[in-house]
Amino acid sequence: MLYFRLARGYRPADLGRWLLTATAAALVAALLLRALGRALGEPAVDSLPRLLWCLPPLAAVGWFAAVAARAVPAARPERINGLTAAGAGPVRIRLLIAGEIALACALGSALALVLFLVLRNDIADPALAADLGMGSPLPAAAPVTLLAMVPLVAGVSAGCAVPLADPLPTGREQTGPTGFGPLRLALPVGLLLTGLALELYGLRPGGSVDGRPVGLPGGLGDTGVAALAGWSLAALGLALLTAPLLALAGRLLALGRPAPLRLLAGRGLTAEARRIGTPLAVLGLAGAAVLAAFRYWIGRPGSSETLTGLEGLLVVGCALAALVARAAEVRSARRDVSAALLRLGAAPGLLIGAAALRVLTAGTVLLLTGGLTAVLAAGALG
Repeated sequence: MLYFRLARGYRPADLGRWLLTATAAALVAALLLRALGRALGEPAVDSLPRLLWCLPPLAAVGWFAAVAARAVPAARPERINGLTAAGAGPVRIRLLIAGEIALACALGSALALVLFLVLRNDIADPALAADLGMGSPLPAAAPVTLLAMVPLVAGVSAGCAVPLADPLPTGREQTGPTGFGPLRLALPVGLLLTGLALELYGLRPGGSVDGRPVGLPGGLGDTGVAALAGWSLAALGLALLTAPLLALAGRLLALGRPAPLRLLAGRGLTAEARRIGTPLAVLGLAGAAVLAAFRYWIGRPGSSETLTGLEGLLVVGCALAALVARAAEVRSARRDVSAALLRLGAAPGLLIGAAALRVLTAGTVLLLTGGLTAVLAAGALG
């Protein structure tokens, strides 16, 4: 009943976040049920690869749930203050946030299960018979066990996203230091250089190690293990470099004697680099990985058994939704600063222009890191 009382105070943003979480969970549940249906219809075929291809969308939903849970205290500080005044402590508030997201995922998974059972009742198109496992008995525990993973992963991710500290984070929290010292840059730069070296080693003529061809099982053909491992390290290094690149871009905007527009945009981007950098890096990495996977597997035998368009769209969509949620969190945190600037006489157009310049600069950094990651992936996959 508590969740129904909380839902009465939902704003459009809260309702949209809840519906997005339920929709993403329903799509992941549909993918899991499709893998189950194919395992029932083709018991002789190994079903483990199909389940493994469901892990990226499941991880994407968990990531989105974590970012959405983290944004709740910042976007709705009055809600957190009300719960605190009612006697709820930090642990209970975090459990409530995690339970709210897990409930949305459970409802989405239940909707997918109902649709799956209805379609199995001999009303589906014959083309879907293989995906639904029609004609084979359905063990009751199998779909329940699979679908329980979705709210469990989302709830645990949401509960771990908000740090267990008192006081709770609100829109007035400080962003902390924004500098990136040499030690913080050493790890991503080292990973990037090591990955590039490994990829070049794996892509040398012949793609072999000590004169013997190397490859990965599962249809990767002559793609070298060293090349794929090198791309993974280079992609991780580029992802970790996203936040420092954002901070550097902000400092470049504010170089010299900047106009108020460049000064506000540069200082704001430098201060927000840590918050925006992580979801921006995840979005770039996810988009590059999906594009590279489509480039490699499209048109190949058995490609329908690997990464489908729905899975790729779900992964990128969750990463994009997480970025939007983090941007809304940052906007809520800057509300007091914007109000102070307006009281001091700043024109509203100046604040809008500074925000647009920050978005343009962040998009340029995303194109740089994501594009380079996609190019390296295309080279690794041949």
